[in-house]
Amino acid sequence: MSQHDDDLEIPEQTSAPGGVRGKYYDRYMNGTNVVLLAPDLAEVFRDSETVNAALREYLVEHGAPPDKAG
Repeated sequence: MSQHDDDLEIPEQTSAPGGVRGKYYDRYMNGTNVVLLAPDLAEVFRDSETVNAALREYLVEHGAPPDKAG
């Protein structure tokens, strides 16, 4: 392998700085969904309680979305 070939190798990521392994494992196993928010929304909806309250208010005003089954 030449020096140029080494430059094209992608190093394997073995750690996630600041991450906590298994942080959401118990919630995931209990059926809780983990949803990623866009950065602009994450500034407003900073925790699960705020997101859940907004979604419940939306459902009261607009009803549940149609079922995707079909």
